[in-house]
Amino acid sequence: MTLTPEQSARYSRHLILPEVGPAGQRKLLDSSVLLIGAGGLGSPLGLYLAAAGVGRIGIVDFDSVEASNLQR
Repeated sequence: MTLTPEQSARYSRHLILPEVGPAGQRKLLDSSVLLIGAGGLGSPLGLYLAAAGVGRIGIVDFDSVEASNLQR
């Protein structure tokens, strides 16, 4: 798999890092993560995983939406 021009532009900062590079970014795009909990730690973690280029992110949270927990 090669990166599309759009992906190359989006992940250009990752591609110049020797620790990541094009091969590492392709591995991230092919990876999957299951995020258990979307609360105080899980919510920002999901954003960071998406920004890093993780290909598939599943989110599981057993809390139900109620008026008393909308601020979280």
